Amino acid sequence: MRFSLARVVLYLLMTVAAVLFLMPVAWMLVMSILPEHEIFQPVPHWIPQEPTLQNFQELFQRAEEAPVMRWFWNSLFVAGTGTVAYLLLSSMAAYAFSRLEFPGRNVLFFIVLSTLIIPGQVTIIPVFLILQKLGWFNTYYALIVPGLAGAFGVFLLRQFFLTIPREIEEAALIDGCGRAGIYWRIILPLSKPALATLAIFSFLGGWNDFMLPLIATNEIEMRTLPVGLTIFLGRYSMQYGLVMATAVIATLPVLVVFLLFQRHIIRGVVLTGLKG
Repeated sequence: MRFSLARVVLYLLMTVAAVLFLMPVAWMLVMSILPEHEIFQPVPHWIPQEPTLQNFQELFQRAEEAPVMRWFWNSLFVAGTGTVAYLLLSSMAAYAFSRLEFPGRNVLFFIVLSTLIIPGQVTIIPVFLILQKLGWFNTYYALIVPGLAGAFGVFLLRQFFLTIPREIEEAALIDGCGRAGIYWRIILPLSKPALATLAIFSFLGGWNDFMLPLIATNEIEMRTLPVGLTIFLGRYSMQYGLVMATAVIATLPVLVVFLLFQRHIIRGVVLTGLKG
């Protein structure tokens, strides 16, 4: 294989960019195994002189004050359940907008699509009032249900469904398969790349969400990891070792999900952009 000068320069730039992006993650890992007296040295060093797992041990020892594993379970349950429900509802709506003919379909889809420009911070007060009326504070309903309606998932899946040949659907109709059967047995199996891509985005959004768990819960047992991390932030000081150890634990599920579905990401994004 011949390498031109331009290709070499491109690879060098990509390598530098990759190193810059990985530096915060590497620094997080290093700080999680540093003892407290090494964290605050005037000149920080990348190689720990006395690496230790003390920060991780302290997390489990302080379970009453900071139940990290309970927060971990809350985040995992909320993100996982929310992702499954979000995929189901978004795919049903996307199928209706892409395949079914009904009055006002395009206008309704435009209205749904226009909600993408509304920032989440604008709706936080109405969501708070609704949760208050329903009495859902400190419940999993409050952490999951508000995130189930999203225009992005409907748009992404609709774009993919439009690329599936209608002949397949028509053949199924002739064979006696109903709309529900076509959706479940044909459309969804053919849409695995788009579903996998949306699943990753949805899981990351639910896992990293901070605002909704902050306003929907006030009991420490119902906190999620992003909100629970703030307990280590004191008014005048910050426990960096514990924060970084918790951040390492919080990163693991995201890495697992990404490694499981990474080969679907690019294919799903490319295919969903072929037809508008």
